[in-house]
Amino acid sequence: MERTYTKELKDKVGKEVILFGWVDTKRDHGKVTFIDMRDTSGLVQCVAAGNEDMKSISEESVVKIEGLVKERPENMVNEKEENGSIEIEVQKFEVLNKSKELPIPIKSEGLEIKEEARLKYRYIDLRRTRMQKNMKLRSDFTREVREFLYNKGFVEVETPILTKSTKEGARDFIVPSRNYPGKFYALPQAPQQYKQLLMTSGIERYFQIARCMRDEDLRADRGYEFSQIDLEMSFVSRQDVMSLVEDLVKTTIKKVGGKIKEDPFPVFDYKDALKKYGSDKFDLRTEEDKKKNVLAFAWVENFPFFKKVNKEDAVEVQDTKSDWTFTHNPFSNPIPDHKQKHLKGEDIGGIITDQYDLVCNGYEAGGGSIRAHESEVLKATYKVMGYDDKYIEESIGHMLEAFKLGTPPHGGIALGLDRLLMILANETSLKEVIPFPMTSSGRTSIMDAPAEVDKSQLDDLSIKT
Repeated sequence: MERTYTKELKDKVGKEVILFGWVDTKRDHGKVTFIDMRDTSGLVQCVAAGNEDMKSISEESVVKIEGLVKERPENMVNEKEENGSIEIEVQKFEVLNKSKELPIPIKSEGLEIKEEARLKYRYIDLRRTRMQKNMKLRSDFTREVREFLYNKGFVEVETPILTKSTKEGARDFIVPSRNYPGKFYALPQAPQQYKQLLMTSGIERYFQIARCMRDEDLRADRGYEFSQIDLEMSFVSRQDVMSLVEDLVKTTIKKVGGKIKEDPFPVFDYKDALKKYGSDKFDLRTEEDKKKNVLAFAWVENFPFFKKVNKEDAVEVQDTKSDWTFTHNPFSNPIPDHKQKHLKGEDIGGIITDQYDLVCNGYEAGGGSIRAHESEVLKATYKVMGYDDKYIEESIGHMLEAFKLGTPPHGGIALGLDRLLMILANETSLKEVIPFPMTSSGRTSIMDAPAEVDKSQLDDLSIKT
């Protein structure tokens, strides 16, 4: 007999079934024991008379149950439960793994429990109903994103995790090389350069659910590592990219039950957004929208390419050798009317980039641009930041070379998968939609990293501490 999931039981009244799962609750009524058994698909009440194993079992133990699916007596029907009209008459009961008392409770939402405890026992924390729902939402939404992009002719390509440290707007996580003592790889802040090189390769429509790592200060909507919906297209205008991405967002969010405020999304000029809302990450919802968890998307465009360096921001100071740094990333194109100013390094603060951000409910949900595809344009960006020819060649010479070998005009975007899911699930922290997030102090769930390593490992890497 094959396993039956609890969601399938209503169609099996009068039949014998085998169930596997966890003891959600147990009620001992003398000669009769009731347990609610939980699996990945739901919950069902199981009833046994005179079964001593069931009397002694603890909650959250893993069990196998063989029994008969029966309709409940009319006065015992619970209409609030999916399987509230049926129960399992237990014939055989086997304990597969008895659980001791859990270190954290899982019957509540879990928000009252300290973060350190929840993340130390994350594999337990994920059992709670809210977290199961969030993980299912993550899976469903990601599947819908993939299906949409496949249907639009995109090719999914994985890009490297070990790469080179370059200036991209945040601190790199660096990885020492055993075979090249004193030299280092970097973990990718984003697949930015590789996806542009894929345009050179002739893969005109690329996407990836990309893992990105940035050594940034942590906050509720940002972690060291995150996932983004990364896509790039050749031979497109700003409007082409924005139209496709808007269609992607509307289609996938509606498929998983989300509600969107305005269709089409309103478009704001960066200066107008600052003037009207005081920020380029604004919230267009009413109080009623917030109660209904409506998602209010909008586009912001025409950003300044460069800004004055904030001397108190260590990353901005590190990213440039002049008083200027880029506002988004150095691989963007200026708008066509400002290309000559950009190439000459004139009116730096007035140069507008072909950048577009998608905002939602007060958060930046994604950012993209029409990219530089000519070596002179990319080189001019680094010149504005005070870098000489030698450094530019050492840092991004591979990009400059590619741009001389038939790179088409192209543009794309990166949408924050974790952040979109946080908004969709009506959560206030990214940690609630990430399976194994880090703590607020940057320590990993469960395994307690960063940690010391054996001296022999450091010796292999030519590292002393």
